[in-house]
Amino acid sequence: MSQSNGPAPLADSASATGGAAVPQTPEPSQAGPPRRLVILLAVSCGLTVANLYYAQPLLSELRQSFHIGAVTAGSLVTAGQLGYALGLLLVVPLGDVTEKRRLATLLLSLTVGGLVLAGLAPGFAVLLIASLIVGCTLTVAQILVPFAADLAPDASRGRVVGQVMSGLLTGILLSRTVGSVVAGATSWRVVYLGSAALMTVLTLVLRSVLPRRRPAATLRYGALLRSTVRLLKVHPALRRRALYQAAMFAAFSAFWTTISFVLTAAPFHYSQWQVGLFALAGAGGALIAPLAGRWADRGLVRPMTAVAFVAAAVAFGVAGVGRHSVLALGAAAVLLDMAVQTTLILGQHVVYELDGGARARLNSAFMATFFVGGAVGSQAGSAAYHLGGWPAVTVLGAALPLLALATAFPRRG
Repeated sequence: MSQSNGPAPLADSASATGGAAVPQTPEPSQAGPPRRLVILLAVSCGLTVANLYYAQPLLSELRQSFHIGAVTAGSLVTAGQLGYALGLLLVVPLGDVTEKRRLATLLLSLTVGGLVLAGLAPGFAVLLIASLIVGCTLTVAQILVPFAADLAPDASRGRVVGQVMSGLLTGILLSRTVGSVVAGATSWRVVYLGSAALMTVLTLVLRSVLPRRRPAATLRYGALLRSTVRLLKVHPALRRRALYQAAMFAAFSAFWTTISFVLTAAPFHYSQWQVGLFALAGAGGALIAPLAGRWADRGLVRPMTAVAFVAAAVAFGVAGVGRHSVLALGAAAVLLDMAVQTTLILGQHVVYELDGGARARLNSAFMATFFVGGAVGSQAGSAAYHLGGWPAVTVLGAALPLLALATAFPRRG
């Protein structure tokens, strides 16, 4: 299967929006956005999306707190990711027709409410509902990433997006450590309530600092959603990259949803804060994001995608063979996170080049597809661990990137 990395023909832009004429975003300055704004966007993305992952290392504690099984506990991660996918489908497209600063402020305000509800949840069912709400509103990060792409010139768009995504991915990886350490010192409820306070501060900062950005399109909401679906039909590259990333994120979620079960059981018997320290290993993977952005700018999307697929499969092989060694598990975590982040940055570079006037909707379709993959991976990983332990999880995790590799580079007759 061939993979197109270049921009789509101009005719695709009109057809992708349902035939309506869409005013294009003004050309960005050749100097690109100010560095301080890129840093702010990176930090904001990291702090917001971290809320989606605080629960992963807390599952063992939540099992004891609510007296639930491993599969039920894993559904908390699944609920957050499904909420995120829902927000990507229904909320993120608004970034093409709504002033972005106002939209970001509204979503962050709703996030604060959902986090407070999670922190005060009297039962696991309420925590699930709160997780679904928070997941849906945390898609504000996917409003900010296309915003950074809009501000960057073509020649450096991959680099700028890579820098912002490095903040987002660092937030994902450090969230496990922060959640574990805070919960170990206090309780899991403080994790959510403390984040609610942090999100309140972030809301005020973004409202005062973010520049206003006029919408790129003028569509009604129904037409906006239909045009998002149409983008998947118009752009084969969008479909391919979304499915590749769905497979990679499913493997990623299977690993991180179940690793706390491994580390708290024999032979490790780790405490909550020790599980959090292990999660720091994955943070090293965030270093690859700026490099992946440069690879994209240099036209290396296809070969580096293949390398990342192979690296992810090797990571699960290492995790399976070295399941009794924390060093082997840590090395597997770093390699897996690097592979997943590489395919994500490369995929976004391809997707953002397809239609400059519909980046929020392109991002919506891309991210929603792969977060559904993540939700499936979380639940499948929990079920695999329940049925066959860690070996079953590693087999599942290795199979997913290899399947993506076989689809992306089929044998020719």
